Amino acid sequence: MQQKKEATSSKEQTIRLLEASQIATMDSVMSTDVVSGTAMDQVFEGLYILGKDDKFELGVAAAEPTISSDNKTYTFKLREDANWSNGTPVTAQDFVYGWKKAVNPDTGSQYAYMFDGFIANASDIMAGKKELDSLGVKAVDDKTLEVTLERPTTYAKSLFAFVTFLPQNEKYVKEQGKNYAKSSDNLIYNGAFTMKDWDGNGDSWEYVKNDKYWGAEDVKLANAKISVVKQPSTGINLYTKGEADAVTLSAEYAKQYANDDDKITVAQASVFYMKFNQKRNGKATILANEHVRKAIAQAYNKEAYVKNILANGSVVSDQQVPAGLAKNEKTEEDFTKTAAAANDYLTFDVKAAQKEWKLAQKEVGEKVTLELLSDDTDNAKSSSQYMKDQLETNLPGLTVSLKNVPFNNRVDLDSKSDFDIELSGWGADFQDPLTFLELYVTGGTNANINYSNKEYDALINASKSTDASDPQKRWDNFVKAQNMLINEDAAISPIYQRSLAILQNPAIKDLYRHNFGSDYSLKAAYIK
Repeated sequence: MQQKKEATSSKEQTIRLLEASQIATMDSVMSTDVVSGTAMDQVFEGLYILGKDDKFELGVAAAEPTISSDNKTYTFKLREDANWSNGTPVTAQDFVYGWKKAVNPDTGSQYAYMFDGFIANASDIMAGKKELDSLGVKAVDDKTLEVTLERPTTYAKSLFAFVTFLPQNEKYVKEQGKNYAKSSDNLIYNGAFTMKDWDGNGDSWEYVKNDKYWGAEDVKLANAKISVVKQPSTGINLYTKGEADAVTLSAEYAKQYANDDDKITVAQASVFYMKFNQKRNGKATILANEHVRKAIAQAYNKEAYVKNILANGSVVSDQQVPAGLAKNEKTEEDFTKTAAAANDYLTFDVKAAQKEWKLAQKEVGEKVTLELLSDDTDNAKSSSQYMKDQLETNLPGLTVSLKNVPFNNRVDLDSKSDFDIELSGWGADFQDPLTFLELYVTGGTNANINYSNKEYDALINASKSTDASDPQKRWDNFVKAQNMLINEDAAISPIYQRSLAILQNPAIKDLYRHNFGSDYSLKAAYIK
């Protein structure tokens, strides 16, 4: 193994980081990917930010809001010294404008659904039933923002910290017109850093300390230089030569560097799973058979997969909601622990799988062929092959054909429900079980597996309406709903909760890596 040279960044307050892909957009209402969201979290700031240990910290908000007795109206006082990088004050109107832009149907924001059922009248505005000005957000004065919710929401702070809820300066946006956010020169910033040398498509950019930031005295980094590196071997080479201060390890390198002193493991609120599509091209698939789904869900060894194929610190999961995402407000118990105590989840059990398979074969036939859809990366291919081998070995008569395609192609096939089984994953958008479980309501636009259970729908909908202000009832609803989804109906089969294996320069301190939302925050980081 090559010896790592001392990184040049250890001599100055500069760090060099790598990304696996380019920034898709720097318009906060159009962001859907982690790279763009992570970039925005360095240079923009909303009411809250995500800080150390994934705790929410005040951002532009000067203090916690005053909340009405019905828990639906939040009044925020904004920092008097919060400014944009051009010297313009950050005002309540900036939030009003940004939020209205997000929910405006003409904008085409894919994450506008985050406002749906949360901010008053957002759902009707997006459906064209109400005017944009009826959105439940108002600038009482320049530094007072009043937000009216559709209903009490226990995870409101988590949403207020999300990138789609960032402010935008209307005057500046309109001056830029079609050029707004097309490059780092067509943006103004209100976060700890500004951005430079981003041309909208490039493979490199830089974050530079923002002297106009209200907390600039506490920002220690002078700058952070970012490079897009798609080949794992290139990233490793840059790190070992001291030309990068961190690199995320792909599966093969995670094994090689398993005992390296620089390796850190970062747990994420992301669960990967098999999706079982029950209707394809308008016709019921073999997976519409419950016995087929339950057989497959118990026919592969998750432990061996995580240990031998991933080898990056990821852990086996039998649940759709990841550990570490949500805790009971009264007991402080993690959701997954509560759910595990309440239900026996389907997991690897060859005898149980073959019992279900024999029942299935009586109904669908002795010989069955199913297609397994996944990405075309090396890791995805090895994962697909592992699942094929396991399922064909443990379920005699089953043939699994592999379909590995580029990411964008997989997303397109997924959106059309044009698959049998898909290896898929979902990461938390906000800190509540709902961010995972609402995917599977009847007619949901993200699951695409043609699953429908009226009891399940009722539990999820109650958690957003009649039970919204009762944390314990919501909690119980989610435990019951997840049991229906995974154990009773076997609509999906969770495999693992992702962790990242990262080599990081030990001289870097307080670079906060996050369980959900953006990958990291640089605001507190420094080189020791």
